[in-house]
Amino acid sequence: MAYIDYYQVLGVDKTASQNDIKKAFRKLARKYHPDLNPNDSSAKDKFQAINEANEVLSDPEKRKKYDEYGEHWKHADEFEAQKRARQEAGPGGFGGFGSGSGAGYGTDGNGSYWYSSDGQEFSGHGGGFSDFFESMFGNRGRGSSNAGFRGQDYHADLNLSLRDAAQTHKQVLTVNGKNVRITIPAGVANGQVIKLKGYGGEGVNGGPAGDLYITFVIADDPVFKRLGDDLYVDVPIDLYTAILGGDQLVDTLDGKVKLKVKPETQNGTKALLKGKGFPVYKKEGQFGDLIVTYSVKLPTNLTEAQKELFRKLQSMN
Repeated sequence: MAYIDYYQVLGVDKTASQNDIKKAFRKLARKYHPDLNPNDSSAKDKFQAINEANEVLSDPEKRKKYDEYGEHWKHADEFEAQKRARQEAGPGGFGGFGSGSGAGYGTDGNGSYWYSSDGQEFSGHGGGFSDFFESMFGNRGRGSSNAGFRGQDYHADLNLSLRDAAQTHKQVLTVNGKNVRITIPAGVANGQVIKLKGYGGEGVNGGPAGDLYITFVIADDPVFKRLGDDLYVDVPIDLYTAILGGDQLVDTLDGKVKLKVKPETQNGTKALLKGKGFPVYKKEGQFGDLIVTYSVKLPTNLTEAQKELFRKLQSMN
C-alpha cells in the first residue's frame, strides 16, 4: 500500500484538532461530492480520498496508529505484538532483531517464533531458531521447520440503504460459507471499511487466522442527499405559499416536521434544521443538520379568470 498523506488530503496540519478535521472534511465533501459535480470525472476519486482520510483521522485510535505506522497503520496490532514479544524475551534470548527494511524476527522465549515483513506475519513453534532460519534461508542440513503462516484476509461488500446506515443494527453476513453476525453502528459512511480480526482464512501450521475487511456500500436515497453528517432535501412549495407564507411539512429521518414558510420566500431559499441530520459515527446522541431547499412550483392550467388576476398584478408594478 502506497503512503497517502491523509492530513494533506484534508488540507490540515498534523496537530489539527478533531474539530478542525471535521470542518475540513465537511468543506471538501461539499466541494467534491459527485452529485454536485456531475461533469467532473475526477470528483468521485477526490471524494473517496476525502472520505478515506476522514475515516482514519476522525477516529482517535486509528489516527494514533496512522501517525505511528503510516501506510502500515492497519497492521499496528501485529507490530505492537512484535514489540511485546521482544520485551518479554529480554536481552538474554532471541528477543527480536531485524533489518532496516522493516522486517523483524523474534521469539517469546518458549520456543515460539515469528517473522514479519511489512505487516505480514509468520509464526510457529519448534525446536529452536536454527530450524526456523534453515527453512527461511535454504540450509537443508537439518530437519524441516514447523513455521506457521498467517491465514488469508477476506474482503466483502455490505450493501445498506441510507436509512439502514442511520440506525445501529445487527446483520448476518455469509463469508466463505460461514455466517458472521455483526453489529453495524449508526453513522457508517459509504466506502468505509471495518476489520473483523480473525474472521479471515484459517492459518497454516498453527499460524493466526486472517482478518475480514467489510466495505459498506450505501445506496443513494430517493429523498435525502448525504454530505458527511449533514442531510439535504429539496421541498417543493406552491407559488401561493411562497408569496403569502404558510406551513409546510418536511421529511426527516424520524418523521415529518412542520416548518413556517416566510412570506415572499424565493426559489432556492434554504432553511436549517439543526440536529435533524445523520447520526455521527460512534458519537451517541450527536447528529448533523438537515438543510432544506425550497423549490417554488409555478401553477399550470390556469383559467382565464386566474390569468386576468395575474395581469392585474403585473399592471400594478
